[in-house]
Amino acid sequence: MAEYIPAEEQANYEIFRDCLSEPVLKALAAPIDKPKPKKKKHAKRGSKNSISKPEIQQNEANSSENTPTSDAEDLGEFIEYLSALIFPSLPPDLRTLSHSLFQSSPHLQTIYTPPLPPASTTKLLNAIPPPAIDSLESYAVLPTPSDALDQHHLLTPLLTTYIATVTAPPPIWSLTRATACELCARDWVPLTYHHLIPKSTHARVLKRGWHAEERLNAVAWLCRACHSFVHRLAGNEALAKRFYSVELIVGGGVEADEEIRARVEGWVRWVGGVRWRAR
Repeated sequence: MAEYIPAEEQANYEIFRDCLSEPVLKALAAPIDKPKPKKKKHAKRGSKNSISKPEIQQNEANSSENTPTSDAEDLGEFIEYLSALIFPSLPPDLRTLSHSLFQSSPHLQTIYTPPLPPASTTKLLNAIPPPAIDSLESYAVLPTPSDALDQHHLLTPLLTTYIATVTAPPPIWSLTRATACELCARDWVPLTYHHLIPKSTHARVLKRGWHAEERLNAVAWLCRACHSFVHRLAGNEALAKRFYSVELIVGGGVEADEEIRARVEGWVRWVGGVRWRAR
């Protein structure tokens, strides 16, 4: 039985799940970033109200028969499992946080303005259910055994990203919003807007004449996982000079770099197969 998420929390739950997918995908994106770790079972949960853990194949004799699609489906279920385990453990005001609520409440601004105050960080990390930590360790997302510092390095950026996302003002580009990620084409995950010419480079871009001023605010709508991948692809200056459109990102940049093109194609093919279990 899946953990029930109230309707008023559903949108934030989906954002949290998308933010959680970023560090998990980064750790386990074997075809792109590193050799693939062996699958391990994640911890069982003892609570009678807990959600069912996804079935993960353990038998190494059958591992060679697993297709990339089945691996992606298993990973999607694992992320869904973790999200539905961790999100309900967060404080109620954090599960329903929004831009308007944040702006109207000095108290919320005090406890949730990034960088998070130590007291807020400690409270939130202490609320993470132990089975979630066990699962992250068994999937090698956290070291085994992990300590408080390991958990802080993984989970505090996740919580910070979630808070920044739900409290962000509506973008002025809302009328241009896509219905699916412009990189992986998934239309069932929340989207973020990626500045194709990073804002930190605007002054340099204009000074060196790389782009016209009207191009500075061009954006692409990407899922959180693809957004993170693009920023791992190159630094901000290189993104501004070489990858200032979705077409250039897919094509390997201005130089049509074949290695970059293959890396992007591999990522898109792999992450495009990651689905969440229907709620």
